[in-house]
Amino acid sequence: MLGVSTDEQYMREALKQAAYAAQEGEIPVGAVVVSRGRIIARAYNQTERLQDVTAHAEMLAITAAANCLGAKYLQDCTLYVTLEPCPMCAGALYWSQLSRLVWGAPDEKRGFARMGTPMLHPKTELKEGVLAAESVALLNEFFLKLRKNGR
Repeated sequence: MLGVSTDEQYMREALKQAAYAAQEGEIPVGAVVVSRGRIIARAYNQTERLQDVTAHAEMLAITAAANCLGAKYLQDCTLYVTLEPCPMCAGALYWSQLSRLVWGAPDEKRGFARMGTPMLHPKTELKEGVLAAESVALLNEFFLKLRKNGR
């Protein structure tokens, strides 16, 4: 796509995953892992489907990427996620030694960056706010529908 950054291109793929989550009644968060210019993992929140509080998009993407690589470390990998990771996911990203983390919308209530202590591996590069408006719109639409349905 002409004029679209690589980060935006991959974040659009994460947004597609988030839309799948919303269609299934899950909080719309999506993630992709990129290694050497290729998507090696795609995931979206599945906490309701799997009845597992740890089934966040990031956690599922980490597992899928590690399986694809046949290694537990995600060095030379970038995780694109539509919402700032929570502390649980940030801890998993720390242990995975992820090279780069890119997120869309900030999570003002539960985001790891609000915790005040470094939670990512010291070598992990951060970029925030990529397609944030699109991520926020998807989340707002989802929660508006929930409120309308009395949940």
